[in-house]
Amino acid sequence: MLSPRVAGLCLVALLAGCASSGSRNDAGPDGAASLSSSSSSSLPAAKSGDSCRSNRSSCLYNGAYESGERNYAQQAAAKLNLAELQRLKSAFGQ
Repeated sequence: MLSPRVAGLCLVALLAGCASSGSRNDAGPDGAASLSSSSSSSLPAAKSGDSCRSNRSSCLYNGAYESGERNYAQQAAAKLNLAELQRLKSAFGQ
């Protein structure tokens, strides 16, 4: 018989797999599932998703940063850029 830990782990894995493998028929144009086909709230979401694809700058937030947020964002971007540079260097043998 399976131990309770193994049974619990299997249950969690099963539920996680079911949650992440939703039907694409239920999804909207941007992959988000709509609650109902007659829902009026799904229409603006679909429109905003399409407009963001065609004009990305119209969907960017241009408000003020919170205290320390700008520095954090710049540090995070620099870290990601460095990691990508290292990945590319190793991929191309430099």
